[in-house]
Amino acid sequence: MTRKPEVCILPVAGLSTRNLPATKVLHKGFLTLNNLPIIQYAVNACVEIGIKEIVFIYSDQSCKHLFEKYFSPYPWLEQHLKEKNKLDLLKVVQDIIPAGMKFSFAEQKEPLGNGHAVLMAKDIVGDRDFVVMWPDDVYINTHGEGVLKQLLDVYEEEGGMVENIMEFPREQMVRYGALIGAVRDGRKVHAKGKIEKPALENVPSNYASMGPYILPNEIMDILPEVRKGTNGEINLADAMGLAAERGMKLTGVLCDVMRLDCGTNQELEKANMKLTLMTKPEMRAYCQELLNTMLV
Repeated sequence: MTRKPEVCILPVAGLSTRNLPATKVLHKGFLTLNNLPIIQYAVNACVEIGIKEIVFIYSDQSCKHLFEKYFSPYPWLEQHLKEKNKLDLLKVVQDIIPAGMKFSFAEQKEPLGNGHAVLMAKDIVGDRDFVVMWPDDVYINTHGEGVLKQLLDVYEEEGGMVENIMEFPREQMVRYGALIGAVRDGRKVHAKGKIEKPALENVPSNYASMGPYILPNEIMDILPEVRKGTNGEINLADAMGLAAERGMKLTGVLCDVMRLDCGTNQELEKANMKLTLMTKPEMRAYCQELLNTMLV
């Protein structure tokens, strides 16, 4: 019998060097995608499946302060918008904080890997099952249900560990965690384990572990046992692989969503162009006009 996850872990530690210079003073979670901070997409996704607590794993007090301030009420601003009758902007500000959502914080004092970051939330998570999301991967609903809802449906059927996966050519799999012993059943892929960033000659499948993940609480007990991986860090993928070796079910889901990588400035630019052109017809016309002008 599975337990519906009640809490989501969002690792936001690190220097975000791939998004400099803006990230010298601003966490990459507050860079915007189609006018919305990247971190807001993750929080909104949690709302869709009824999660009521989000744990931010931060690396320093300045980082923590940014998230605390953004996800706190701002009465003066709201009152100002009301007085100016800017009700559309008032709604934008009020929608930042979902009703009933609690925000918690745990510190990762050293950059020891994403698995270590997840472990820092152990005391807050307690005995609850949980979700892990990487905030710089944004998933856009293309046919209705969001990525977490699609994962939750499978989690309630299968139990164990459930994660979003994607297919890539073999030569690209060295960049990702790869499923071992993968057997596909429709949109579900059952696996016997996974390996983080394998060498090309050791790639076991074309199914890449992307996240988000819905994980049973037992993963928190396994993480302290994980040895450093080939990247010198404690990886969540390795903890999941160890759990699978011990008999815990591992199911990948080929979710019907669009992934937008916002992890570098170049990828963020591409993501903004793609999402803007998808959602704003007037911008498509403008871009076409601009291209025609430039090609003259």
